[in-house]
Amino acid sequence: MPSYTAPVKDMQFLLHNVLQISGADIPGYGDLDDSFTGAVLEEAAKVASGILAPLNSVGDREGCVLQNGVVRTPTGFKAAFDTLKQGGWTALDCDPEYGGQGLPYLMGTAVGEMFVSANMAFNMYQGLTHGAYSAIHVHGSPDQKARYLPKMVSCDWTGTMNLTEPHCGTDLGLMRTKAEPQADGSYLITGQKIFISAGDHDMADNIIHLVLAKAPGGGEGTKGISLFIVPKVLVNDDGSLGARNAVTVGKIEDKMGIHGNATCVMNYDGATGWLLGDLHKGMRAMFTMMNEARLGVGLQGYAQAEAAYQNALIYAKDRLQGRAVTGAENPSGPADPLIVHPDIRRNLMEQKSFVEGARALTFWAASLIDRSVRMGDEAAEGLVSLMIPVIKGFQTDKGFEMAVAAQQVYGGHGYIEEWGMSQFARDARIAMIYEGANGVQALDLVGRKLAQDGGKHVMAFFEMVKAECKLHDGDDRMKGFADPLKAASKQLQQAAMFFMQAGMKNPNAALAGSYDFMHLMGHVCMGLMWTRMAKAAYTALDAGASDRDFLDAKIATGRFYMARQLPACGMHLARIETGAEPVMALSPEAF
Repeated sequence: MPSYTAPVKDMQFLLHNVLQISGADIPGYGDLDDSFTGAVLEEAAKVASGILAPLNSVGDREGCVLQNGVVRTPTGFKAAFDTLKQGGWTALDCDPEYGGQGLPYLMGTAVGEMFVSANMAFNMYQGLTHGAYSAIHVHGSPDQKARYLPKMVSCDWTGTMNLTEPHCGTDLGLMRTKAEPQADGSYLITGQKIFISAGDHDMADNIIHLVLAKAPGGGEGTKGISLFIVPKVLVNDDGSLGARNAVTVGKIEDKMGIHGNATCVMNYDGATGWLLGDLHKGMRAMFTMMNEARLGVGLQGYAQAEAAYQNALIYAKDRLQGRAVTGAENPSGPADPLIVHPDIRRNLMEQKSFVEGARALTFWAASLIDRSVRMGDEAAEGLVSLMIPVIKGFQTDKGFEMAVAAQQVYGGHGYIEEWGMSQFARDARIAMIYEGANGVQALDLVGRKLAQDGGKHVMAFFEMVKAECKLHDGDDRMKGFADPLKAASKQLQQAAMFFMQAGMKNPNAALAGSYDFMHLMGHVCMGLMWTRMAKAAYTALDAGASDRDFLDAKIATGRFYMARQLPACGMHLARIETGAEPVMALSPEAF
C-alpha cells in the first residue's frame, strides 16, 4: 500500500524563507511565526499520514453505495470525518463569528494540500463545504448566515455546488432547472443536476445544496440564473432539523477515480429553496467561490503528483535493476537500484521540480487571496484572478502527467492495482475536467483575463517578472535563474502581442493558441517561483543555515527546471505563432 509523508519542511521554507509571512503586512500574518505554523502543520501531518492516507485505497476499492435512498461512504470514512471535526480542521480559516478559527486562507491551503495528498476523495467532502460556506458568508442574509454557517463550519452539515445538468455543462445558459416563487418568499426548485460531488453521504446530519436555477423574469442565457439554498433536510427557525426536503439521489456515478467521493445525480422535485444573493445574479454569487475552488483544484493536481512522487522515489531507491553505466554502485548486490540510471533520475527530477514549483505558486496565490480579502487590495485580486486559470489548468495537466510518470518508474508493477500507483493517476485525471475543463480555463485566460481592466493585471505581472530579473543583476549565482526567466518572459510577451495583432483580424488565431499560452504562462510562473526559491535558499545558506543539504537540493532542483523545463516556452510560442490555419484547416466533414 502506498505511503505518504507530509512535506512540512518544504512548506515551512515557503512560508518563512520565500513568502516571509510573519513580517508581511496582511492582517493575521504577524501571528504566523515559524513555531506556530510548524505546530499546526505537524499536527495536520499526523492526521494526513496516520488517519487519511490508510483510507485512500479503502475508498478506491469500496467506493460509495446507494442503499434505500441513502449514500453509504467507505469503511472508516465517518470515523475519520468525526476526527477532523473534533480537531477543528474543518474550521481552520473560517470566520470566528460562526465558530471558525480565523486563520489566513494560506494556512488552510497548506493543510488542505496534506489532506488531498493523503486522500483526495475524502477531502472533497469538507472542501466543497468550504466553498458553499464562502458563498453564503459573502452573499447570505444575516438570518441565512446564522442558520447555516455554524453547522457548516463544524461540518455537522456539509455543502455542495449544483451547476451541471445532463444537457449543459460549461454553457449554463442552457439550464432548465426552474425556481417557482412562493408567497412566503421561498421557491420551489424543480430539475435535475449531475456530477454533484459529495451530493449525499452518511457523515453529516444535513447537506446544504447551493443550486443554480432560473426564476421567472430573468430572461435568456446566464443573466436569468439565480442561486438558491436548498437543504437536504429543512431547518426550523430554532435551528433544529425539520422535514425531509424534496431532493433525492437518482444514482451514484461509476467513475474512473475518486471512488470514495459520492458523485451524484440529484433530483429536485419541487424542493423548497431560498434565494442566495440577488435575484437573477446567481452567476455572480457562484463566482465568489470560483477563485478559491479553482485554486483548490489546481492544488489537487500537484498534491496527487506529490503523493505519487514520494512512492516512486522509494521504489526507485529500493528496486534493483541493471548496473550503472559508469560502474556498479551496489557491488555487494546483484544489481544497482533504479535511481542510478539517468532516465529514472530525469523522470524523478521532472516530478520533484514540478511539485515544489507548483506548491510555491499555489501558496503565493493563496497569499494574494488573503491580501485581497483581508485588505481589500484590488491589485492583488486582479493578479490572482489572472493566475487562477493558469494554476487550475497548467497544474492539473502537469499533475496528471507527473502521476503517470511516477507510475512509469514502477514498470509493470505500476500497472498492478496492488501497488496503488494507478489510483494516483486515476484520481488526478478528474482535476483536468471539473471546475471548468482546462480548455475552458485557457479560453478564460486568453479571451477574458488578458484584457481585463484594460490589460493592467497582465502588464503588472510582466513588470513583476522584469523586476525579479533585475533584482539579481550582478549576482553570478543567480544567472542560471534570472537569465532563463527573462528569456521566457519575453516569449510570453511576444505571444500576447501576437494575440493582440492577429486576434483583432481573426479571433480564431488567438483561441487556437490559447492552450499553448496557458502552458507558456504556467512555465513562466514556475520560473518566477524557482527564481524566488533559489534566492531564498542562497540567503539562508549565506546566513549559516544548518540544513545545507535541503537548501543545496532546492537550488539544484530549481536549476533543473530552468534548464530542462522552461525551454518548453519556445515550443509553445512557435505553436501559437502558426495562428489558426493549421488548427482550422479541416472541415468538420473531413475528420
